[in-house]
Amino acid sequence: MLEFIDSPDDVVALVVTGKLTSDDLSAMMDRIEQAMARHQVIHVFVETRSLDGIELSGFGGHIARAMPLLGKLRRFGRVAVVADQAWVRAGTRIESALLPAIGYRVFQPEQRDEALGWVRGGAA
Repeated sequence: MLEFIDSPDDVVALVVTGKLTSDDLSAMMDRIEQAMARHQVIHVFVETRSLDGIELSGFGGHIARAMPLLGKLRRFGRVAVVADQAWVRAGTRIESALLPAIGYRVFQPEQRDEALGWVRGGAA
């Protein structure tokens, strides 16, 4: 399940619980594309809670839709990931190493407010 969090216009903030569905992925891409249409640099806050996996139906189409973002990596500023599962935090750290132009930070659930403040432009 996906829930968007109220945030500044240049921040895409969301919470994912359980399984990430095809509709969730579409909604995330819509929100990212809308933010990029209005801002040169956007920031992202993702909080996962008990993530069970990703629905695979239509996943290839989502990958194709996301591919153009590889050419826009410099348009991503701060990315904060709050995760209650070690495997999500580890995967995010690997992704961060592969995409060094993006300012990633990984947070524990008790650091949620700090993460949201940082991605919105405050100090963490």
